[in-house]
Amino acid sequence: MLIDRTMYLNHFGLNELPFKITPDTDFLFLSAGLQEAMNVVLVALSTGEVFVKITGEVGTGKTLLCRQLLATLDQMDFVTCYILNPLMGPQDAYKAFADELGLTLPDESEGFQGFIKRINEHLLMLHGQGKKVVLLIDEAQSLSDATLEAIRLMTNLETKKQKILQVVLVGQTELDVRLNSQHNLRQLQQRISFSSKVPPLSAQETERYIGHRLQVAGGQGREIIAHRACRQIFRYSRGIPRLINVLSHKALLAAFGTGDQQVSPKHVQLAAKDTDGVQVSQRWRPNLSLTNLSLTDLRWTDGLMLLVILLAGLYWWWRMHP
Repeated sequence: MLIDRTMYLNHFGLNELPFKITPDTDFLFLSAGLQEAMNVVLVALSTGEVFVKITGEVGTGKTLLCRQLLATLDQMDFVTCYILNPLMGPQDAYKAFADELGLTLPDESEGFQGFIKRINEHLLMLHGQGKKVVLLIDEAQSLSDATLEAIRLMTNLETKKQKILQVVLVGQTELDVRLNSQHNLRQLQQRISFSSKVPPLSAQETERYIGHRLQVAGGQGREIIAHRACRQIFRYSRGIPRLINVLSHKALLAAFGTGDQQVSPKHVQLAAKDTDGVQVSQRWRPNLSLTNLSLTDLRWTDGLMLLVILLAGLYWWWRMHP
């Protein structure tokens, strides 16, 4: 079924779609975890640290953090280079870095070593102008061992007092596992002096996140998604922003389809059933038959109810047998 976008937005009083999954810094919500990660990067770069590492689970907002860091660093004395697709070999990594610096690619007469020399000369020139060069690599968990080593070697260029190139590695938690377990990457691991992990949002942050995106989209502070619905979105999404966006968008569509002005838990339930990666649990009804009752299957509320019943039975037996 096709949805009329204008009717959909007008129905909720919005100017644009609030829960797009593309990283848009206009919708940036600085949770405590994202703010800490950003502070770690800025402090490390300002003090001249060579390697910084930011990791987090899939969908926690790392790419959006990268875009915000680029916007922030571009307003300071930094020259930023951004590699978004790191599925490349060592030579291609050098070429991508040079392209970000605005350098032409090597020709046959120059040779690759001559090309690397030209990169180094350009970095020294920028340093002489008082510029700091930062290479920001997103999805860094996908870098091959050889490419990681090539990037480490890029940072060997230095003056008497400091390194010329700084590197920020941003990736999924698999990057932590590789660096901690692979002996051949120990030199790189030892050079990472600052790191941070981006956690999922808390229940309170999830509700503020949803409200923030609705307000940016033109919601004017109305409670378009009810408090109980926000809590349900948190339970299904586990606080992962990408899943929050998917669930919230589908719940809005469900509410629009039924003509409701506010998203309720029933709309979230419909959204969850239609979303991969979300575990929809059915409400369990206890069977209190003592022949097949398993205490490990009970929720604490059901266990409390059973305890009350047992105590009442004991009290009745004591009254009947003084």
